[in-house]
Amino acid sequence: MIIKDFRKEFYDVIQHQSLFQCDQILYTIVPVAGKEDLERSYLENSEGIRHVVMINCGSNIDIIETLQPEEYIKFYICDSHRPVDVHNLYNAVQVKLLMRSSELSVPEYDEVFRDDDNSDEEDSGNDSDTSESATRKRKRFDDAAIERRMERRKWEENRVKVLFDYMQFSTYGTSSALLMFELAWKMSKDSNDLLWLAIIGVTDQYVHYKTGREKYIEDVMALQSHVSRLNHKDDEEIISINCLKIQYDDELHLSLYRHWSLFESLCHSINMACKFKVWTLKGQKRLNEFLAEMGLVDEDVILPSFFAQYGFKNKLCATDVTYVTAAILENYEKGASSTDCFLKAMDVLSRSNTSAMEKGIDLARRQLQAVIAQVQTFLDMHQVISAGPFLYAFMQESRNKKCRNLPLVLGVPQDSEHGTVLVIGIPPLSMDDERKNFFGKAFEQAATSTNCRTIHNYFDTFMMELKSDDRSKFFDSLISLLN
Repeated sequence: MIIKDFRKEFYDVIQHQSLFQCDQILYTIVPVAGKEDLERSYLENSEGIRHVVMINCGSNIDIIETLQPEEYIKFYICDSHRPVDVHNLYNAVQVKLLMRSSELSVPEYDEVFRDDDNSDEEDSGNDSDTSESATRKRKRFDDAAIERRMERRKWEENRVKVLFDYMQFSTYGTSSALLMFELAWKMSKDSNDLLWLAIIGVTDQYVHYKTGREKYIEDVMALQSHVSRLNHKDDEEIISINCLKIQYDDELHLSLYRHWSLFESLCHSINMACKFKVWTLKGQKRLNEFLAEMGLVDEDVILPSFFAQYGFKNKLCATDVTYVTAAILENYEKGASSTDCFLKAMDVLSRSNTSAMEKGIDLARRQLQAVIAQVQTFLDMHQVISAGPFLYAFMQESRNKKCRNLPLVLGVPQDSEHGTVLVIGIPPLSMDDERKNFFGKAFEQAATSTNCRTIHNYFDTFMMELKSDDRSKFFDSLISLLN
């Protein structure tokens, strides 16, 4: 069920359970990387728990069916993954959804759920009825039963169509960080520190291609009003040197350009690298010519953003912090778990931990260099091919001019011991503004029709694990499905 008043139906309910004492919150943070992590963590931590708050996970799976909780446990889900599972939407008792209802296009209840209590009832008849009257009643009952079965068959066919249309694309809604900040603002508990975290959340969605530019600008305008409100000081008001100050300004959409040369930043910014094709000699020449002219007017280069500054040093841009945080979350060093990565990423968001930020910047640079190097390797080794409806790696390169309009399926070795491959579906560049990803449903159908051994463990449905031996028949089925 979608909550309309976050404060009254979420915060106040939890507060009355004595979990908050003068807002000194007693809680346990449990990072999860996928559905298996979620199930295991719930079993390990559910004892004595009455309320579970789920941030950026849980909305697109049937949470009650997955976790099998006690009836008194309530789940509050603030998750930007779309679409939301219909069971979560219509569970008014245990599942509370913290999201904007205006962003959801929800199927009608009667189209996906049906009460069958009266569908197969039998007419026991009356002992006093004559055999002729019993025969007539049985005939009428048989006709009615046939009609009910036909009606139910039509309803089931329509249900399959409605659910397919609803679940077909994977998208993202408003950032959970922004929704939580708005809750704090309504409760008069907002601050610059919380505002900065909301800015990072919104920026992350745009930088990592989860939302389009129009949605990003809409959220930025909403954040700008809060920045003006919290950072406007009178002339007579004295500001502490060490306090956090946030300002709005246009930013060059170039990766970490304050932390290496402009040339390196241009080469390793995905949008600019693709535009100039920097993995070719001709592309590098075009980039050098661009640097000579330096007319930065394209919207691919200029981005409205925010800056934070602590005292006289450590001026940070939201896009830089986004790259750093993502790099640390994805940096699985030897022996490091997803929880370790999560806690290190939280350290980066602490204003006092400058050493963690510096290490993260170096890690983000190396990650961007690895991405561009891997793309160049794919192209140099002719490992990308057009399969008709999409591109995928491991094969010879195709010179198809329609490549920009084709999606890409990327396979990466996942577990050599178990012989699995991580498969990721990436939508075409031509759909960039919509940010819709159709691969989640396509992967599911291709795997089902060929009995491929797959594991759909990720909250992003366009990612899955596939047995290496099943790769050929899976791709054949996917090509047939999307043609």
